Amino acid sequence: MKTQFLLFILCLGGLLAVPASAWAAEPVEVRVELAHPKIPAQKQYKTYLKVGLVGLVQKEKLARPPVNVAIVLDRSGSMSGPKIEHARQAAVEALQRLGGDDIVAVVTFDDGAESVVPATKMTNRDDIVAAIQKITPRGRTALFAGLSRAAEELRKFKTPQMVNRIVLLSDGIANVGPSSADEMGRYGVSLAKESISVTTIGLGLDYNEKLLAQLAQHSDGNHAFIKEPGELAAVFTEEFGDILSVVAQEMQVKITCPEGVRPVRVLGRDASIRGDTVEVAMNQLRAGQEKYVLLEVDVPAGTGSTSQLIGDVEVSYRRNDASAPKQVIAHSLATRVNDDRAVESSASTPILVEVAKQIGVEKQMIAVKLTDEGKTKEAEKIFLDNASTLQMLGQKYRSPDLYIQGNANMTLGNNNAGGSWQAYRNAGQILANGTMTQNTSSNFDSNFNALNSGQAVNVPGLETMFNRPSQSPELNIKLGQPPATIIMSMPQSSSGTIILKSSGGR
Repeated sequence: MKTQFLLFILCLGGLLAVPASAWAAEPVEVRVELAHPKIPAQKQYKTYLKVGLVGLVQKEKLARPPVNVAIVLDRSGSMSGPKIEHARQAAVEALQRLGGDDIVAVVTFDDGAESVVPATKMTNRDDIVAAIQKITPRGRTALFAGLSRAAEELRKFKTPQMVNRIVLLSDGIANVGPSSADEMGRYGVSLAKESISVTTIGLGLDYNEKLLAQLAQHSDGNHAFIKEPGELAAVFTEEFGDILSVVAQEMQVKITCPEGVRPVRVLGRDASIRGDTVEVAMNQLRAGQEKYVLLEVDVPAGTGSTSQLIGDVEVSYRRNDASAPKQVIAHSLATRVNDDRAVESSASTPILVEVAKQIGVEKQMIAVKLTDEGKTKEAEKIFLDNASTLQMLGQKYRSPDLYIQGNANMTLGNNNAGGSWQAYRNAGQILANGTMTQNTSSNFDSNFNALNSGQAVNVPGLETMFNRPSQSPELNIKLGQPPATIIMSMPQSSSGTIILKSSGGR
């Protein structure tokens, strides 16, 4: 049973009721759901409220908003050779996707920062390409200076009708100016408040993935780990595709719980919880993407009523062609029942899968921190326990995603003291960051592949996904470059092997 909710739109100061179908004309669909639409009548219960914002792919091709992008390239000495060559090539290829109304700046950093191309319209394409081709390595790594300069360039032309993004590439550890992950995270928060997202790309095994991940996460951007320079062009091109498909910005979600319902925590996202009120800000949403807030709540025992208000939800976002935000109000209601089996049968498996993913990421990050501190035995136990839990839930909920996430934790746990730890760590950080922010970077598949050594992942117990008899077949997911291959091996009494080809991606 779907969660019951009432949907309204605030318009011209008035409150007008509209059917959910009318909202489909907007570029964003708001979905309010409960993990347990039915809750026990006479006892306290924990459940999860999900508020999702879905970027809709428009049937008619609309004019996209202009983009205001700053490319920030590390030109320190370690970028010599193929790294800087591929970085220049990737930047030039990505710029081919921009039009004359788009704004671009190119910033480099070494001991300091330089605007190689101050913010300008793409009508000067040849001059921009020529400036990029002249970039050569030198000096140290003043990453914060480069980031700050890029923000300055964006502010020259920034308007609410533009998509504002910084794309930053580095292969090293910041060693000039502010250089801690916490400092970068706070700066990412401040940029997000200006509607600027930062995508960070870490190249090789020596960059500070925690710093770049925090910067991307707190500005609601993407983070990519690239082992080889040759992958840069594909990642840059994919990232610019993301920028060009943004349909909404400046998203705000406010949830107010009634007396007795206690908001516990928001999973995976920074949130403000003051008393009964929860507020979450998100930056940019692209077509075909869902971003969501997942709130854990404690619901008190019932007092005789058959329904329970879980939360009043207010969502606002600004579409690209508007200066004022659009607002949506919804009321999430659960039904109280006396049958525990009815409670469990009402459970939303997709929401419980997302809950498991986010909790799994939290545990994974704890284990990574312990490994960094040299506490490898403690870290190994958390990784492997987390792997076991995720794989068990993957079978229970018939979720390949959870099973694969568990397999990744198994890899991290078994290699947390080995020579390949940094590569595994970086790959694991990409998956964690993508799960937390719901921003999947373009090299998601290659990082899955790195964590699984290119091997198939066996996912037992998923036969009902294919409407097959309960004879415990195994679903094997071959990771790597798309198209992904899914192989379902049936028992001998069945007709062999079913092979399904997907279109790639997650």
